[in-house]
Amino acid sequence: MTADPAKTLGSRGEAKSDDKARLRDEAKQWRERDVQRAVARHPLRKERFATHSDQEVPDLLTPADLDGSYQRDLGFPGKFPYTRGVQPTMYRGRLWTMRMFAGFGTPRQTNERFRYLLEQGQTGLSTAFDFPTLMGYDSDSPRSLGEVGMVGVAVDTLRDMEILFDQIPLDRVTTSMTINGPAAVLLCFYVALADKRGIPRDKIGGTVQNDCLKEFIAQHAWVVPPRPAMRIVTDSIEFCTSEVPQWNSVSISGYHIREAGSTAAQELAFTIADGLEYVKWAVERGMDVDDFAPRLSFFFDVHSDFFEEVAKFRAARRMWARLMKERFNPKDPRSLMLRTHAQTAGVSLTAQQPYNNVARVALQALAAVLGGTQSLHTNSLDETFALPTEDAVTVALRTQQIIAEESGVTNTIDPLAGSYFVEWMTNKLEEDAMDYIRKIDDFGGMVEAVERGYPQREIATSAYRLQRQIESGEKTVVGLNKYEQEEEAQIPTLRVDESIQREQIEGLAKVKAERDHKEVTRTLGLVREACKSDRNIMPAIVEAAKAYCSEQEICDVFREVFGQHQDRPEF
Repeated sequence: MTADPAKTLGSRGEAKSDDKARLRDEAKQWRERDVQRAVARHPLRKERFATHSDQEVPDLLTPADLDGSYQRDLGFPGKFPYTRGVQPTMYRGRLWTMRMFAGFGTPRQTNERFRYLLEQGQTGLSTAFDFPTLMGYDSDSPRSLGEVGMVGVAVDTLRDMEILFDQIPLDRVTTSMTINGPAAVLLCFYVALADKRGIPRDKIGGTVQNDCLKEFIAQHAWVVPPRPAMRIVTDSIEFCTSEVPQWNSVSISGYHIREAGSTAAQELAFTIADGLEYVKWAVERGMDVDDFAPRLSFFFDVHSDFFEEVAKFRAARRMWARLMKERFNPKDPRSLMLRTHAQTAGVSLTAQQPYNNVARVALQALAAVLGGTQSLHTNSLDETFALPTEDAVTVALRTQQIIAEESGVTNTIDPLAGSYFVEWMTNKLEEDAMDYIRKIDDFGGMVEAVERGYPQREIATSAYRLQRQIESGEKTVVGLNKYEQEEEAQIPTLRVDESIQREQIEGLAKVKAERDHKEVTRTLGLVREACKSDRNIMPAIVEAAKAYCSEQEICDVFREVFGQHQDRPEF
């Protein structure tokens, strides 16, 4: 007779107080006798065992180390608090979306890479933009010199968007766009493109990152100061809810927070706190939480400490469900579900012995899958040198496909649940992250905390500590500070020809010469009026996009009306 899994796990994880006391005594005796004898024969490898985030790791865990109950803290997949996954069947029903990040050079070059990846089995598009586009500047701006198309695709007007998604069915392929400060503009370009193709707005699906708070905390690609940036994000949430209902209006991003040097608990806390802030602003706008919260999504880093990363995803779902329920009391269960994209850790890749990066990415991808992600990007082995080549990005995509099709880990749901270590780590990350969230609450919310530099200081401190540990050899990075080689492998890299800047500027000049200048002036005026009023700015931006106003022309209106942001120095 098959045992009830809830009762089975409950008997392990919910030991009675006398059983726990007995277990603690036995564990104490085991350490004093068996462990000490073993250490006398074979000393421990090091004095201190800790995660990548510097969390001390116990030598052994038992049910006596776990508090809580199965039904309250784990439950079943697809049920509150969603620790074990947001869908009842998880990967037994549908695999995660394999969404490889792509974008370089001109829109035509990136369109070719998009179509190549779709032919190789990728199931969703993810768009990287160049730095001028990320900052709201056109390719012909003096600020763009030397940067056009270098770290992503250059998009200046709707014409570029038309080329970028040429022959790609917007109603059948979901698209993610990694952009924040000018996110509203790029989203409106995409909506305008669908309108021009005659595709109903309720048929297009995808995600725009649109996480302004993360920019002030970590990545520093902003257009306007925090409070007007929050107004623009709230406008986009409201617009998507009514006009583009299958679109994820904000991808609340911990990825760049972690890449900036945060710990796993800080990534978890600051990301969740950012999400709560967006919900608060939308509710204060007068929106019903159940109208928009189901379309919020998340984006987490997947670093190299395997179990810490698995536990982080599980803790994130539980924290979001509990905090949303406590603070906003939604009626729709989907408002409590944390759906997430994940990307392997770019900061973990090394230029030294670059083929080691294949192993790193495989382990990180496996952690994301065992953690229950809904979408995944795997980094390519050559990304410390340049944007990935086709061969390198194919290996990265095949890594996901091998995990999905060959490893067997997708055959059961949440296979690591019940591990004393995984459950302990999940609880510990939640506990540490909640300490940060309580401090943010004391500030009055995430906007106030960001304005006062709190998360920035915490991340800087953690980044400094980690760098010192790597430099001292306390933490090992294989091929960098241990197992070095004098001769490094030579690998092929992708070169973006600087001549593409001239090509992009010539294309932009042609668009500007051919467009209706009266319509440009009129629609930019509509954007300006909307910014100065309390009207939603998104419809005006769509009109400006259709008039082939450029991204910078629209963002310059934002800067004119809302002002510009200067980052505060932190010491």
